[in-house]
Amino acid sequence: MPDLSTHLRSMAAYNRWANRRLYAAAAALPDDEYRRPAGAYFGSLHGTLNHLLVTDRLWMRRMTGTGDAPNRLDATLFERLEELREAREREDERIINHVDGLSAADLEADFEYATTKGKPQRQPRWEALTHLFNHHTHHRGQAHAILTRLGVAEPPPLDLLIAQREAAARAAAGAATADAP
Repeated sequence: MPDLSTHLRSMAAYNRWANRRLYAAAAALPDDEYRRPAGAYFGSLHGTLNHLLVTDRLWMRRMTGTGDAPNRLDATLFERLEELREAREREDERIINHVDGLSAADLEADFEYATTKGKPQRQPRWEALTHLFNHHTHHRGQAHAILTRLGVAEPPPLDLLIAQREAAARAAAGAATADAP
């Protein structure tokens, strides 16, 4: 059975995979549809995608002590989808690199931070990372529902199981290539 570190690395890779699929679907929309209020907590698909980047930057600032961290959960970091997508890619790589660099002891160690309202918190780092990935799943679900409301006939599936199957197929294909004479 994989350890916690392996699991969190897998979740970081899944996070990037799902975000890429979601952004590809968003890019296929006309801009007015992408920005249309859809009844989601952060309004539109644009607002939802911005929120996810905002919260990742907040958590990464808390965890690493570096990077920009907005002071509002509804901040709009980028007006243009392409700029937002590029920033999302960089943040996903940052998350992956951070998780890759953590030892088992780092994951178990208590982590202190303050909420956006300034309330001090303390919990094991692995719990905060688990929240970060779960938070993404929650809001990507909202984004997926927005795509459906906007008439996207079949938004791309974002299931973890599909990402795992694709990773296994890539690994098998790589192993087959490596074994070839």
